[in-house]
Amino acid sequence: MRISTKGSYSLEALLYMALLPEGESVNTKDISRNTGISEGYLEQLFIHLRKAGLITGIRGPNGGYLLGRSPDQISVGAILRSVEGDLKPTECVDSKLCPIEESCLNRHTWQNLYKGIRDFIDSVKLSDLVKNYRSYNDPEYVI
Repeated sequence: MRISTKGSYSLEALLYMALLPEGESVNTKDISRNTGISEGYLEQLFIHLRKAGLITGIRGPNGGYLLGRSPDQISVGAILRSVEGDLKPTECVDSKLCPIEESCLNRHTWQNLYKGIRDFIDSVKLSDLVKNYRSYNDPEYVI
């Protein structure tokens, strides 16, 4: 399984939004300028993120985007799945699609890998990323 730029850029954009003061909206131009992600690509990603309820749009001259939920209610898994689709490492994880389900020697391995990845990315919240970011950028933080 490989996470594409869709997934990594969506995560970066939502982290940027989560770092803003609560309730502050931001437009794609500002996100682009501060993250280096092209504005056009952000607009494409935001269609999926909006559809998943992870962000909401605000119209008008001071419009922009807000997180659709609080950062502690948004998992990395939800962000990734909204733009990447299902993150199954192989199609055979789903028994309905496996023609050799009964004799497959590797199916159990793929299912366990998928479960481990899914459990991990669903356990990490956007608020965890905010805390990590802030701790690494804290002037008191020393390696």
